[in-house]
Amino acid sequence: HQKTKLRNMTYWRKINQTWCIWPARPRGLVEMIGGSYLAASPQISYRRLLEALSKENLAIHSWGYLPGFDHQAQANEAWKNLRVCRELLHNRVGSIPKSIRLGHSLGCKLHLLAPDGGRNSKGLITLSFNNYPANRSIPMLKQIGPKLGFETEFSPSPNVTLQLISRRYIQPKNLLIRFNNDKLDQTQILERCLHERDDDNSKILQLPGDHLTPASAGIRQNIIGEWADDLSKAKHLELLIKTISNWSSDEYSPPKLI
Repeated sequence: HQKTKLRNMTYWRKINQTWCIWPARPRGLVEMIGGSYLAASPQISYRRLLEALSKENLAIHSWGYLPGFDHQAQANEAWKNLRVCRELLHNRVGSIPKSIRLGHSLGCKLHLLAPDGGRNSKGLITLSFNNYPANRSIPMLKQIGPKLGFETEFSPSPNVTLQLISRRYIQPKNLLIRFNNDKLDQTQILERCLHERDDDNSKILQLPGDHLTPASAGIRQNIIGEWADDLSKAKHLELLIKTISNWSSDEYSPPKLI
């Protein structure tokens, strides 16, 4: 285990590939998988989001990774890492409620491909779900692939991913958050896929912001300090934090947008 302390005195501990914050008596647990490259150092790129949720007395487990082509293997690895951390937390604080799973961008897909189909969670919150093919996600492939005589695609492919979700993902409770200025978002495709299942209770919610709303404040704050905050972006992040915190309780109601 590795323990570190960032500038605001929040203690982070690293267990294998997962960055954790453990309040003394957490009322719940958030298991986060971030988006491509942002998730390499989630304790930095998602810092303000995750630390704010920890101040709501939620334990935080955020799996760190670099994106690869085998998304199913990464989904399995994330699930195993998060399970180990959950067991360690349970040993430390006693019984805790089932986790809320939280995904951003590619992280949504990895949660949806978890080998337990979402069974062992209280529900899933997706932020800016997208499921693009490799040549859209990695533009260089589209340019050099044909010249070198090879084609590369993610595994599972976008179409197969949606088929697997509709057949194998069994968690009925999902909050699908999209941002009103996000050109990468494919949340509506995910919503249609989930609604194909029996007893689905997935809800879609649009909030102000863009694709980097969950992460950009943490990056700015860590690199150039508090003065770098953009007031409107900070308000967007605050609304997102409040929405996640409320949904983690049993008293959720949609936020009032101003």
